[in-house]
Amino acid sequence: MAQPLPDWSSMQKELLESIGKRLASGHDVASFRSACSPWRAAVPFATFGPLLLLPFDPDSDTVSFYCVSEKTAFSLTLPDVRGKVPCGSSCGWLVLMDEAASVTLLNPFTGARVGLPPADDHVAAASSWERASKVHGWWFLRSGNISGNALAANAIKLEEMRGVFFHEIVLSAPPDAGRECVAMAVLASSTEVAFCRTGVDSAWTLLDTKLECSVASIVHCQDKFLAIDVTGEISIVFSSNATDATPTATPLPSLSPPSGLCHRSYLESDGELHMVGAMVSTFHDTQEFTYRTMIYKCNLLDRAPEWTRVKDVGDLTLFVSKNFSESFSGTSVSKYKKNIIYFSEPLYGDPFDLAHRLEVADIAAGTSKVKKPFSEKMLGSEALGWIRPNLWKGVSGAIGKYDEKSQTEASPKVTDAPEPAAEVQDAGAVQFKST
Repeated sequence: MAQPLPDWSSMQKELLESIGKRLASGHDVASFRSACSPWRAAVPFATFGPLLLLPFDPDSDTVSFYCVSEKTAFSLTLPDVRGKVPCGSSCGWLVLMDEAASVTLLNPFTGARVGLPPADDHVAAASSWERASKVHGWWFLRSGNISGNALAANAIKLEEMRGVFFHEIVLSAPPDAGRECVAMAVLASSTEVAFCRTGVDSAWTLLDTKLECSVASIVHCQDKFLAIDVTGEISIVFSSNATDATPTATPLPSLSPPSGLCHRSYLESDGELHMVGAMVSTFHDTQEFTYRTMIYKCNLLDRAPEWTRVKDVGDLTLFVSKNFSESFSGTSVSKYKKNIIYFSEPLYGDPFDLAHRLEVADIAAGTSKVKKPFSEKMLGSEALGWIRPNLWKGVSGAIGKYDEKSQTEASPKVTDAPEPAAEVQDAGAVQFKST
């Protein structure tokens, strides 16, 4: 008589967590989490090490990534990126925009797609000091009464879209997670931000941040969106717990950045807001300078939150982006060092050195080291930022796809595509192709 198969899903939580901590790579984490719900719960999403998203050609359908822990580059064949420019990387999803200022969320590892409302005249007016208008589905910059060839000459090109409309879009949660997903947009040059709820809103809603300078970045922390201007001033612009139909902004004057801290980046870690930057020391005699990487944190739940210096983050590893503001931390997995910051670009790189390099900072020592080039093919290009792969499909039908023909209701549907298949090539590189 055949013996019944063991019920692996009933293993003790402590044992599963112990096994999860010993997984050798992100690929092992993905396989472990895909087994069943208890195994997935035992290994948090944050445990999966991130990848560096490399620049891609909008005339191509190939997107490349670099895995720091395995020192390997690989590519995905993604037809949905053709004719689009990236304007964000959030919760494991890419945010893409085309020449019509239409926005698409794409999970590059599952092929799932979600449409967001396109930019409209209100967004265009708030985004830039230049007057943009839409003619026959395409956007143009107007200067007085122009028509014909003059109008065509002022057409907004694809590579200019981020500088006119959505500079960056950040999500509150993966759009297929089965809970509310809010998209918050940094506009090109504005003290306003724009937001929409996936599957709910058919247009973007503008919100005044009450900041004096243009918003430079947005961070989602403790169920709140924080707008941060170019001087480091912060305002709470949206709270998931708010009951008001139209949220209002609440500036936080106590959170002005420390004087002299340059190259500031912001991220959420263990429920607290963290700020990473460089404190520069200049030697006037030689016109040389040195800098020390520094971290500060605050608890937004405090009555008067303020920055406090952090000299040790324990078992965490921090990943900070220069191009996109999406930065995050996670418990160190195998091959990643603890108490370390991985910068997507050198903070103070040599302008004549066109090879792409990473900068790794030791938090305890405050010292940094620029690594050797890992991609000679990226001459003159900056990495877009870090992305943490989300390889697990969520609840089907939990989110809406924007329908341009309907301005009143979004259709609750997730558009899926064939999952990319992995192909191992020589030199250890991994290439993914759609099947």
